[in-house]
Amino acid sequence: MSHSTPSSAGQAPATAGSAAGPAVPTYPEPMDAISMDAIPSSPAPSRVKDNPEGMPTKVVAAVSLGVLAITFMLNAMDRQVFFPLLGTISTEYGFSLQAGGLLATIFTLGMAIAGIPAGFLVERFSRKAVLIVSIVIYSLGTLATPLASSWADMAVYRIISGLGEGMQAAALFAAVGAFFHLRRGLALGILGFAFGLGATFGPALGIMFAGQFGTWRAPFMIFGVLGLLLAVVVAFAVSRKFTERAISLTGVEGSYDYMPEKAYNRNSLAIAAAAGCGSIALYGFLGLYPTFLTTQLGISTGESAVALSFVGLGGLAGLLGGWIGDRINQRTLLIVSLVVMAVLGVLIYQVQASFAWQCVFAGLMGVFGTGVFFPNMNSAIQRAVRPHQVGRAAGLFVTCYYGSAAFSGLLFAALVPSVGWQGAGLLQVTVLPLAAAAIMLIVRTPLFNNAVRASSH
Repeated sequence: MSHSTPSSAGQAPATAGSAAGPAVPTYPEPMDAISMDAIPSSPAPSRVKDNPEGMPTKVVAAVSLGVLAITFMLNAMDRQVFFPLLGTISTEYGFSLQAGGLLATIFTLGMAIAGIPAGFLVERFSRKAVLIVSIVIYSLGTLATPLASSWADMAVYRIISGLGEGMQAAALFAAVGAFFHLRRGLALGILGFAFGLGATFGPALGIMFAGQFGTWRAPFMIFGVLGLLLAVVVAFAVSRKFTERAISLTGVEGSYDYMPEKAYNRNSLAIAAAAGCGSIALYGFLGLYPTFLTTQLGISTGESAVALSFVGLGGLAGLLGGWIGDRINQRTLLIVSLVVMAVLGVLIYQVQASFAWQCVFAGLMGVFGTGVFFPNMNSAIQRAVRPHQVGRAAGLFVTCYYGSAAFSGLLFAALVPSVGWQGAGLLQVTVLPLAAAAIMLIVRTPLFNNAVRASSH
């Protein structure tokens, strides 16, 4: 079997004129045998000043990831607690179904506005600093929400909260994706797992705090204060060696020249479009699912919070979903997850099953929506660009994913009066995921930044 090297130019010449025996030529080690961490990094110029020397120890890296995962879990609690309390809030303020539906998801408009600018910020400034500032912003927005006197100022506070959450998401996805660039899917799956915990316990904790203190305002105050405390913890417990890693590395064949030069290319834009379609379906479902259960199936507010918690419980599958995404064709995995989401939309809204079955379907929506679709779409868009462009890819994902979600609740609520809950569920939670699956068909995974490495094994 012939022996080949990555580059014939790298082969050392054989020693000439050896009578004792054939000269033994020397070859460089095959690239597969070299750890990617051993390849000298060439950070993009904008990141050089923020690239700390050395790598953190395993303990420091684990602590940093753990603390950041907890901040994302609180992020999820902040988002999810509004949904089961929407009925109470709407009754107190006199909001219509459409106004309440828009208010439930309008925070994602702030996330969308923050996404692309935050993507540029994290490529030029300290990701850790962006993370701390973002946590403070969304916590202040959460604290201000119960102080609102009308729909307009409550919407502003929700958007401010979303601005902070969007900044945090872009910085967090870029930092974790850069540090764990070889296992990006699994690492982002860990964040998805943390988000799932927050989504699981957030609604129930919100209902509990509201009951104990006798007001729906209590959980917003509690979660807001916790966020400010976590910002302090991040400042002292998270290492800059973890958050600031620059990964402008050469590929296993010497470069990433086989990839598009621009961050906004066919693959990344297609993935962003599919993420937007899937997000409208997922967040439209999340925003008005408790309202659907209480008004159409006669389920109590407490039980609707339990059913919504099953979505978060299913999201704990993010660990498995991310792990699988690192090992099989991500395009295929994403298409399958979107088709399953579409089928679940039929089961939830067309069948209108009992409470127990609704919990099962909600859990499966969590598995495939937040446990498979979210982390793999997030990691796939980072793989669609060259490594030093992950900040912009993360920002593009945040803008398209959450920007689409911003008006998903309003769209769903607007469809209900004209086509009913069944028709709205069919159009938004079934048709749109199928459209996203069709968009994913044009994605070319051989142009991903992990494609050459994957093909060499």
